[in-house]
Formats: sequence, C-alpha cells, structure tokens
Amino acid sequence: MAGKKSILTPMSLNCNEINVILSELDLSGAFIQEIVQPGYDTLAFRVIKHGELSTLLICTSAQSCRICTTKNRVPKNDKPLRFNEFLRSNVQGMRINEARQLGLDRIIRLDISTWQQKFFMYIRLWSGAANVIVTDENGTILDCMFRRPKKGEVSGGTFTPVDRTPSAEEKTAALERFPVRQFDELDPTLSFNEKVDTFYSEHANSLSRESLLAQAEKWYTVRHSKMQSALEKLLEKQKQFSNASTLKHTGDLILAYAADAQGSYLDCEDYDTGKPVHIKLDAKLSPQENATVYYEQYKKAVSGMEALEHDIALSRRNIAALDAEYQSVLKEKNVIKIEQMLRHDTTPKQKIEKQFAGLHYEINGWTLIVGRTAAENDELLRHTVKGQDLWLHTRDYAGGYVFVKAKKGKTVPLDILLYAGNLAVYHSKARQNGQADLYYTQVKYLRRAKNGPKGLVIPTQEKNLLVKLDKDKLRTLDEYEK
Repeated sequence: MAGKKSILTPMSLNCNEINVILSELDLSGAFIQEIVQPGYDTLAFRVIKHGELSTLLICTSAQSCRICTTKNRVPKNDKPLRFNEFLRSNVQGMRINEARQLGLDRIIRLDISTWQQKFFMYIRLWSGAANVIVTDENGTILDCMFRRPKKGEVSGGTFTPVDRTPSAEEKTAALERFPVRQFDELDPTLSFNEKVDTFYSEHANSLSRESLLAQAEKWYTVRHSKMQSALEKLLEKQKQFSNASTLKHTGDLILAYAADAQGSYLDCEDYDTGKPVHIKLDAKLSPQENATVYYEQYKKAVSGMEALEHDIALSRRNIAALDAEYQSVLKEKNVIKIEQMLRHDTTPKQKIEKQFAGLHYEINGWTLIVGRTAAENDELLRHTVKGQDLWLHTRDYAGGYVFVKAKKGKTVPLDILLYAGNLAVYHSKARQNGQADLYYTQVKYLRRAKNGPKGLVIPTQEKNLLVKLDKDKLRTLDEYEK
C-alpha cells in the first residue's frame, strides 16, 4: 500500500487501487436495490447489505474511470437512458454473489443472480475504452453501456475476458509500477473509497466542479449574448413602429388636400402644426388610394407593435429564466447534478430526440396537439390520439390537423375548442384571411382515404365551426407550448 504522494492530475484508477476499493466495499451478499444512470458515462447502484444502504458510483469517463462509494446525491435522468432501462428491468433486485478484479486487467466482474437467473456484469475501467457489459452464463452479451459493433460489443455478441491469476512476482512488479495513491492532501481518517470519491469530485476532468462551472460560464455567455442581441433587435423595431401615428396622419392630410395633389407628390400645410409638409405619392394611384396605402401601413404597424410588445416581454422573461438557471448551477454543490444540468442544456437541437410528433400545448388541464405536416398527422393518428379525442381541420384550405385529448366524463369547453380552432386556422393556408370554416369530429369517426396520400382522412358526423384568429389566444398559447 505504500506509494508516492498523490498528484493533482486526475487519472483513472489503476489495478492496485481497484483491489483496495473492492476489499473495502465487500460487495458479496449485497442486493442491488436501485439503479440510476445520471449521465451517459456514469452509473449508480444503491446496494443494501446487513441493513446498511450505500451508493456505488461507476464512472467510465476517460481519465476518470473509477468505482467507489459516494455520499453525493445522484440525480435521476428526466428521461431514463437505454442502458438504465435494461438494468432496471433485468438487473435491479439481483444479489451480488461475488465482486472481483480479473487478474490485473482493470476489469471487475460482478457475479449476480436471482433464484431464477444468473448474469455476469463486467465493469471495464480502461480510459478511452471503458464499458459496462452484461452477459449470461455463456458469455453472450445481453446489453452494454456503449455499443461498439466493430469490437463485437453489442447485444448478441460474445464477451469472455481472460481470467488469469497473476503470480506473486507479477503482483509485486505491478505494485511498484502502479502504486496506490495516498491522497496526502485529504483527511487521513477517510477510507480509501472516501478519498477517491472526494478527490475525483474536486479534480476529475469530467466531474470537476471547477471545469463544469467554466463550461457553465461559456454556455451562459453564448446564450445570453444571443438572447440579448435578439431583444435589442426587437427594441429597435419597436422604435421604428412607434411612429405609426404619423402614417395615419399622413393619410388624413392626403384626403384633406386631395385636390392639391401633383402626381407623385403633395405639398400642403399640416393643419395640426401649421408647418409645410411634402408627401410622396404613387402617381399611378388616386389620392384616395394613396391615403389607403398609408392607412394600411398604419394598421400593420399597430398590429406589429402589439406583437412586438408580446415578443419583447417573452424575450425578457426568457433572459430572466436563463439568469436564474445559471445562478442555480453556480449554487449547486453536487458535481453530478451540475454535469446533468449542463448536458441537458448543451445537447445540439438536431441530436435531441423528440418524445412526440407535432406541437403540444397544455392549457387549463387540456392537451392540444398540432400536426403540421402529412407525416406528423399520420404519426399522431397512428400512435398518439385515440377514438374519443377531438379532431379539427380547416374546410376548403390545406392545413395541419389539431387534436384535443379527451378527458373521461368531460366535454371539451368552448374556450378550449376556440384555442384549438385558432391553432387549426393558424397552421393552414387560411392564416392570411384571418378566419376559416372548420369541421370537427371525434377521431373514431375518421377513416383513411383509400389509396390516398399519407395522413389523409375523411370525417363523418362532423360539425362546423367558424373561427376568426384571436391574437390574444395565440399569444397565450405561446406560453403553454411544451
């Protein structure tokens, strides 16, 4: 156990350190009570033995490969990961019959079983090639943390590592080459497990609080800069729209002095200020038509101002939420939780797997779903909506399908129906008109058009509904989108 002073450069556990860890853990006879996978390269087993509960942390991150107990709270993933689901279904609840390292190879084999089944779990702690592999008694792979087809590490493959007992000379040579670190800077009363957990929590590359906070600062700075830039553009546009009243006044002046119009311009005196005014006109249009153009621009500016005020308020709320989220990261002490928070927020959009097709809204306890394309409509009809759910679609206009999820014993309220109707008009060719006739019926009264394109349905027992777009309702829906 003697060795050199520990170096503050994180590295994976060596073979001798793994043996010390396993001797302290004494996992034989423990039961795996719960399995949590907070990240793609981290597992946590809550094991119980003789009534004592402990958390076993397994990390497969390069330069930080390790196994040890941890006192840090290990958070669950919002959406359980694939390997975690497999472990929960097949391994959780099993008894650990034996836990030992295979020779000096940094591969730990857990012999686990129930009265019906027996598996082997191999925990390979090699930097750059770490993995957790579960096999049956014959070595057939049931699943693994990282699937590597080129190495045969996939379900159905075979994994039978060499299990050779090293000689006394080999053990002595390994101990000289790979001494057990003493972690002299830590409390000497701590067990080796506790020292490893403390050291890696503070210094490991992947789970270092310092490095994670540096990532958080970069993430926050980039996102805040983009959001602030977008807000400034909205404020600039708002400043341009603030002169909307002058457009209406110009239209009034054109009508008041129509007789003085000179083709492409009108020179007159502003009856409000008494100052001379030069107004450009379209020579192809009459004074009345020119005035109408200014009135239309005024209406658009007023309408745009209302939408801008909503967008500006929403943008400011998003910036405030980002600030609050960043502060929560800074205050968090649990490095595993910080890593999880950052991973959720920095995953590229193209890599985020959607949990459902279309747009989903939750409003006043009701779920509204919008299919924007033929593929989304078809996906929703096949896998999401049921017979009692309500279906809405614009009549005589191409557009998406809108569904209202049914609630047992309740009729869809009028305000929810109008919200759904607004979504149907907005996501159709009728949007420019501002209104449209809709028909709606329950999903069970839809039938697929024979030999028709994907998603095309023919409704029966439908009812009619005329809906005019309500900007207030559409803005409200923005806040309820999931």
